[in-house]
Amino acid sequence: MSGAGPVHVAVGVVQDGAGRIVIARRDAHRHQGGRWEFPGGKIEPGETPFTALQRELAEELGVTAEAASPLIRIPYDYGDRQVVLDVMRVTAYSGEPEGVEGQPLARVAIDSLDPVAFPAGNRAIITALRLPSTYIISPDCHDPDDWLAQLDRCLAGGTRLIQFRVRGESPGRDRLASEAVKRCHAGGAVMLVNGDATLAEASGADGVHLNARQLRDCNRQSLSGFTWIGASCHNGPELARAADLGADFAVLGPVAPTASHPGAAPLGWAAFADAVAAARLPVYALGGMGRADTETAITHGGQGAAGIRGFWPGLSG
Repeated sequence: MSGAGPVHVAVGVVQDGAGRIVIARRDAHRHQGGRWEFPGGKIEPGETPFTALQRELAEELGVTAEAASPLIRIPYDYGDRQVVLDVMRVTAYSGEPEGVEGQPLARVAIDSLDPVAFPAGNRAIITALRLPSTYIISPDCHDPDDWLAQLDRCLAGGTRLIQFRVRGESPGRDRLASEAVKRCHAGGAVMLVNGDATLAEASGADGVHLNARQLRDCNRQSLSGFTWIGASCHNGPELARAADLGADFAVLGPVAPTASHPGAAPLGWAAFADAVAAARLPVYALGGMGRADTETAITHGGQGAAGIRGFWPGLSG
């Protein structure tokens, strides 16, 4: 980075009454001009990210932001400019958004946001908006009927992101994966297959979740056929590698002691927050997590929490 350091920017995700996202088109003469963006601007000395966002939204949209919650923090290097985007979801505001500075506005459903139309540094914001706050990882399967019944319970409870982590020696694994995909799609959920791109493609899954070895050895081209790519990471360099490969999100851990990896030293929340602050993609906390840890993960910069025992019905400990 240059000696001047990155520009720290407050960014707001503002939704109208119909749940659509308010976006603005950048002036042609500005950096990344002509592209769509989420409203916001530079944090001035003495401002917090939220007070800066309040000022920017008043100046740009004519609205008063009353409350906001963290969504994601993104450091991004454009080559000619480095930025850190402190992105907040505006949860309460007054006024009707309008282009106070003459900028064109649009109101777009989350699923219709086109990442290509935005500056590259904004694209992880769109991913974070599309991802839920929990990522449920399945256990191995010993009884297909029972396993599918537990999957149905997850889906009925609102689960929208599942990792199929049934290992290769399990009987009927291919058929189980295909049936799981059908049920996930019927329930409006996305399913990724852990570590097996061939099975992911054959079953019709939405993507693949890379283990640490695959993250190290694979390349962008081998991942181009999938809608969603997740990655398992244990440190900052692995998070950077995941972003370089074009992964959509990562899990980082273990954050807390976990029964599945009793010998692994936990990161703790402080180290998790430090690693996530430098990441360029959404990150779930993994390891010893349960649903009650989701908000803690978010307050430490994460997308939410991921796990098996704390999320899959019928498991505990």
